[in-house]
Amino acid sequence: MIRFGPAGNSESFYAQGYKATWQEPQWLRGMGLSAYEYSFGRGVNLSVEMAERISAEGKKHDVAISAHAPYFINLANLDRDKREASFRYITESARLVTHLGGNRVVVHVGAVMKLDRTEALQNCRAGLREAYQRLDDLGLGQVHLCPETMGRKSQIGDLQETLDFCAQDERLIPCVDFAHLHALGQGVLRGPEDFAAVLDAVEGALGIERAREMHIHFSTIEYTAAGEKRHRTFGEETYGPRFEHLAPLLKGRRYEPRIICECHGTMAEDALAMKRMYDGA
Repeated sequence: MIRFGPAGNSESFYAQGYKATWQEPQWLRGMGLSAYEYSFGRGVNLSVEMAERISAEGKKHDVAISAHAPYFINLANLDRDKREASFRYITESARLVTHLGGNRVVVHVGAVMKLDRTEALQNCRAGLREAYQRLDDLGLGQVHLCPETMGRKSQIGDLQETLDFCAQDERLIPCVDFAHLHALGQGVLRGPEDFAAVLDAVEGALGIERAREMHIHFSTIEYTAAGEKRHRTFGEETYGPRFEHLAPLLKGRRYEPRIICECHGTMAEDALAMKRMYDGA
C-alpha cells in the first residue's frame, strides 16, 4: 500500500501539547497518515528502550517507520578513520531502525571533495558493497539501505548515479528526492512529463516491481546555481516541485511507495495534502 508521512515532527505536533516522539504514531494516525521517518541526521543517539517504545506505538497505529542515517557519511572518502566512521553510522542506524520496527535507512552516500568524480563514484560503489558485508556479518542484512538522490553538484547521487548504486544489490532501494532533483536540475520538474521521465528512468534501471516500492522524499525547495538551498512549504506557491503533477502518475502506474514529506515545519500537514491529492487523482 502507498503510505504518506513526515520526516520528523511538525511544529503543530508541539503546538498541540505533544512532547515526545513516541506519541507521534498516534498523532499521525489521527490525521490519516501512515508513515514516519526518524532522523539520525546529527548522530545515532536514540536508546534501544525508546526505539522499542516508538516501535510499539507504530505497530499499534499502523505507522511504518524508516530512519535517516547521519549526514556525515561519505563513502567517497578513503581516509581510514573517516571511512570507518561512515560504516559505523550505517550499521548503528540499521541496528536502531530494527528496534524502531522498520527496515529502511536513507543514506547520503558521499561528496566529491577534491576527487575526480569517477573515482568518487567507484569508492561509493565499493563502500555500499562493504556496508552490506558488515550488515550481513551483524545479522542486519535484511535492512534496506536507500541511497538518496542529492540536490547539490558537489554531492554524489544524481538520479543515474543513485540507480547505478541500487543495481548492485536488490536490497538497495532508491530514495528519490524530487526536491533535490528539481534543485540539481535548476527547476527541471515543471510538468507531468518531467516526473514521468524520472519514473521511466527508475523502471528502466531497476524494473517495474522495484520502482513501485521506491522510497520517496518530497517537498518544495529553494535553490541557487549550486543546487539545493533550503526546503520550503507547500503553502509557498512560488516554489516547486508540485506534487499534483506526480500523484496521477503514481496512481496510474499502481506504485506503492513510502512518501516522506520534508517541507520545513509543516511536514505532516503537507504529507496529508499529498495524500489528498493522490486520493483525488
